[in-house]
Amino acid sequence: MNLTRRKLNGSLGRAGGEVTLRRQKCRSLVDIRARLYTLCARDRYDGYMKLTKYTHSCVRVDNEGHALVIDPGNFAPEGEHAAALEGAEYLLITHAHPDHFDAERVLPLIAQRPELRIWAPGAVAQVITDAVPEAQVTAVEADSVLNIPGFEIKTFGGQHALIHPLIPMLANIGYLINGTVYHPGDSLVVPHGVKAPVVLVPIHAPWGKIQEVIDFVIAVGAERVHPIHNGMINERGTAIIENLVTLFGAKYGSAFEHLDIGQSVEL
Repeated sequence: MNLTRRKLNGSLGRAGGEVTLRRQKCRSLVDIRARLYTLCARDRYDGYMKLTKYTHSCVRVDNEGHALVIDPGNFAPEGEHAAALEGAEYLLITHAHPDHFDAERVLPLIAQRPELRIWAPGAVAQVITDAVPEAQVTAVEADSVLNIPGFEIKTFGGQHALIHPLIPMLANIGYLINGTVYHPGDSLVVPHGVKAPVVLVPIHAPWGKIQEVIDFVIAVGAERVHPIHNGMINERGTAIIENLVTLFGAKYGSAFEHLDIGQSVEL
């Protein structure tokens, strides 16, 4: 009996070691592929891009001396919007919800920056135009291509993810920046006709569940995954969800990396 148990334990130990080794090799391959995508993006756009994470779903992308900001929302602390927009030439809004467009604090900044160019769904564009008539705002729809200095932006989606049948739907636009990083806003729409090397995944929302988040990561097939839409959940809940995304993403070749507020990564 003891001999049999020792043999079994030895077999399990060797099997466990082999599984660990295979996992390490898989992670290494994921890292290598992610690095190759990064190098290709650099070559294509003649310089590296930098992504900076802000509160909830707000990010800034810098490239070749140009910068854009996406979704400055009302979860941000005082002063963050001004910091994110400092020196930025472009502002992109995915949809009208205040956690993505903090009208109360962003509209005064727009009024101070008449040179700022803005793209947003029609309803948001109208709010901006009504409040700041001189604003350079353009209503944008899905399946469009925007070519501006420093960036090529493709749009996807069309509507917000369903929260509840009794809550009316509203427009939502996902933005793919320079063919490299995809911000879906409040949706899990997979970009068609292109594979984004980096995806920003909504970790937690009233309209989502972890199964859908994992399926989105698998379907997009990005080499790198970073979190957004995480301002509604505490650190323990965030850790649980991110650990699951890390585990299942790795099985399909996607490397998850957490970003703290204010942290930047090279794209």
